[in-house]
Amino acid sequence: MIKKFVKQALQEDVGRGDLFYLVGNNEKTSAKIISKDTGILAGVTYAKALCRVENIDIKFHIKDGKSIKYGDTIATLKGKSKKLLMCERTILNLLQHASGIATNTNSYASIIKDSDVKLLDTRKTRPHLRIFEKYAVRCGGGHNHRMGLDDCLMLKDTHIKTIDNLEEFLKKARFKLPYTSKIEIECEDIEFTKYAMKCGADMIMCDNMNIEDIKEVVAFKNERFPHILVEASGNVTKDNIEEYIGTGVDAISSGSLIHQATWLDLSMKII
Repeated sequence: MIKKFVKQALQEDVGRGDLFYLVGNNEKTSAKIISKDTGILAGVTYAKALCRVENIDIKFHIKDGKSIKYGDTIATLKGKSKKLLMCERTILNLLQHASGIATNTNSYASIIKDSDVKLLDTRKTRPHLRIFEKYAVRCGGGHNHRMGLDDCLMLKDTHIKTIDNLEEFLKKARFKLPYTSKIEIECEDIEFTKYAMKCGADMIMCDNMNIEDIKEVVAFKNERFPHILVEASGNVTKDNIEEYIGTGVDAISSGSLIHQATWLDLSMKII
């Protein structure tokens, strides 16, 4: 899957053919990728895959998930000059995009590292980039929520509007779903949260609920349904995430890990 992805990424840039191939020299050349920024490196797995496809020898000096700073030599490359120059932008795009997400995720993860709370991403990913972007979240110290609609039944407010009787719906769902599939229900207030637990949810998402209400939900869960997992979501920022940790939830999810990330500044130089 990674091989197919990187080949498509390169083809998008090459189009009908790199025009430098028509006029440029094709001598054996060396290059290096340097950091002009500070953050967490990600994208190594993908950059290596692309270089294997294009017969470029690449050696990374820093691993996925490790810190980088301004001036670091991240990798050295060797190959024919036409190949190196053709792949330059795609390699950098992969590394810069993934590293931006990993760096942003790590800025959240570092705040909650001393707690047992899991930091989760969401399905707010760019089309065709979900696996890539969620991989970058893991590099930054976060955890993946659902990869898609097929690995957990999550009932959001829009789903709930189509359900007449939640308890009966969940009974039917248990019969039809795979035995290992979990059911998570999005809740916006305490009353519905308690009802969802009684109906048989495996997980509860406290969506845009205030801190005191979430604490009440967790207390009710601990007393009556200790097996249920509680997730907090909605308007979570680096400035307030510690407040959510203090509520006793099992996980905190935020789409901003991905969609608010800024690319890191990396550059390739011929040496």
